[in-house]
Amino acid sequence: MKELKSTRRTVVRERAVLVEVMLESDAVGRQGHRDRLEELGRLADAAGAEVVATAMQRRRGADPGTYVGRGKARELGDLAREQRAHVIVFDNDLSPAQVRNLEAATETKVIDRSELILDIFASRARTYEARLQVELAQLEYQYPRLRRMWTHLSRMEGGIGTRGPGETQLETDRRIVRRRITELARRIREIVARKEREVRSRSGMLTVGLVGYTNAGKSSLLNALTGADAYVEDKLFATLDTRTRAWTLPHRLTALLSDTVGFIRDLPHHLIASFKATLEEAIHADLLLHIVDVSTEHTQADVESVLAVLDEIGCSDRPQILVLNKVDLVTDPVHLDLAHRAFPGAVATSAKTGEGLDRLAGIVTERLVGPEKEMTVRASPEDGRLLAWIGRHAEIIERSLSDGELVQRIRMPERLVAEIHRLAARRVEVTTDGEKAATRSIRRNEETPR
Repeated sequence: MKELKSTRRTVVRERAVLVEVMLESDAVGRQGHRDRLEELGRLADAAGAEVVATAMQRRRGADPGTYVGRGKARELGDLAREQRAHVIVFDNDLSPAQVRNLEAATETKVIDRSELILDIFASRARTYEARLQVELAQLEYQYPRLRRMWTHLSRMEGGIGTRGPGETQLETDRRIVRRRITELARRIREIVARKEREVRSRSGMLTVGLVGYTNAGKSSLLNALTGADAYVEDKLFATLDTRTRAWTLPHRLTALLSDTVGFIRDLPHHLIASFKATLEEAIHADLLLHIVDVSTEHTQADVESVLAVLDEIGCSDRPQILVLNKVDLVTDPVHLDLAHRAFPGAVATSAKTGEGLDRLAGIVTERLVGPEKEMTVRASPEDGRLLAWIGRHAEIIERSLSDGELVQRIRMPERLVAEIHRLAARRVEVTTDGEKAATRSIRRNEETPR
């Protein structure tokens, strides 16, 4: 597949001109949203480019030929020559025809935001799974754009058993790309099936997924909560692969905490589809921790972008807890207070200082196994397995002997009461405040102690 790689991408630090076109339809409700050129600049930096100039245009609608109009296209060409730029990067998604026309008018390489993100993903992919997913997304993006990416488009002679008479090299390349897309899709379906089996095998375990805007601090939070050594860098899309680690919760419970690829505004659809296997952990998690960087001015916009992607991958109905991360970077207390008012029930944390992590663990435990309740458990002192389990998972308030039975006043999550009955080898009574005693005798187990 080396012949299919675009020669337009390089590893040198290219000089880039950034362009944002604001249409009237986009201008509605932009207050509090991200500075698009600032984010595009960070994406360009992550791709290895040096930003040398920026340009902005307001339009009623996109020009069908060049998106910006011929006059603006000439201006961009002059700006690129003046700044000795190698590439012009649009924040907007361009059609293949618009890219061709812009390159002809500016005499400079032109890429759009989707191609830039794909390039970043390609440079960051490390595992076999991530590389397959990125390659599929790239090929699906490039397929309708082959005409501008290949220069050998002259008519070629057909050969017996090779290609039809008069078939162009472009048509040959398209057929090669289609075959490769089919093969990659098949391999990724196998990965998805394997991931689904892995997730189903954890059906008896508590699972939590970390989701959020890219660079919100998900990997740092994973490290802080689990002691993992996940890679952390202050760059967009530092994490592409899912990492799952054991998280010890209150009451000696253990949850599997999974980090996922970060989301971004207008994430290319090809990437969302290709990375469905990677996002499988989030799709089937018992609970999602939606991590947001509260130190920025565009918290609301980031939350909306993530919710849009969650809806697209089919897990918007998953229970969620919003986590306002990076509170250590918030210098104005009013800003944090406004964030709490905008997102009632959100938990403020700092992966760097540890602030709020214990409270987060407590809230997660309550959401997964219910609120704590005080109860009285009467059990046989000989039921060692049950008593050991209670000692690990409950807070024992008081303990006494009565009529040959061990009576314990304990505090534990309500949903764990079912485990008491399941583990009991002999008669056991559980009484919660305001309720009658629930008694269970397991005659079979009395005959054969567990």
